[in-house]
Amino acid sequence: ASKGLEKGALLRLSEVIRDEMPQGRACHVVSLSGPNHAEEVGREIPSASVVAYSDKDVAEAVQDLFMTPAFRVYTNPDQTGVEMGGALKNIIALAAGISDGLGFGDNTKAALMTRGIVEIARLGVAMGARPMTFGGLSGTGDLIATCTSKHSRNAWAGAQIGAGKPLKEVLGSTKMVVEGVFTTSAARELALARGVQMPITSIVYEILFEGLDPMK
Repeated sequence: ASKGLEKGALLRLSEVIRDEMPQGRACHVVSLSGPNHAEEVGREIPSASVVAYSDKDVAEAVQDLFMTPAFRVYTNPDQTGVEMGGALKNIIALAAGISDGLGFGDNTKAALMTRGIVEIARLGVAMGARPMTFGGLSGTGDLIATCTSKHSRNAWAGAQIGAGKPLKEVLGSTKMVVEGVFTTSAARELALARGVQMPITSIVYEILFEGLDPMK
């Protein structure tokens, strides 16, 4: 139930868990992802999510554990796609926040989100994911929730950066982890290694780590 990529090894989190568990590859690691802000799930505001695993019986067992009248859970065999969507959307949320911080409007954010899901899918497919996964809850759904919500740490951090605050100051002003900052670096490295074009990710990287003026 976590989203991101391991720094250095660039592994998805299910892969990290399998590597660390004593049972190794015999361990069933199912991924939960979707447009779910904990602040709303905890208040039983109607929400939907997806559990991903190649073994349908195992995925459905986890689905049954999490399903409630207010929390709808779907299954998907494409674990790579579900995990990549959940991780990479944080980069686009940073970009959307930067846009807000610069004073741009809904048109700009819609353009960033739409082109953002294209490059998320591009890298995901290069890693073996199914293209259709990125149109679902863990792709487009999670992207919408993260780019537009007041609960989003990544959009908030991006807005601070767009308004002119340095990254170090922004990260130091919150006790919460802004996952997109770390994921941007990992995704850029993956994209370069696999020859995948990710222009928004590349620009966000330059803003965060190379001092590029967000307005430029």
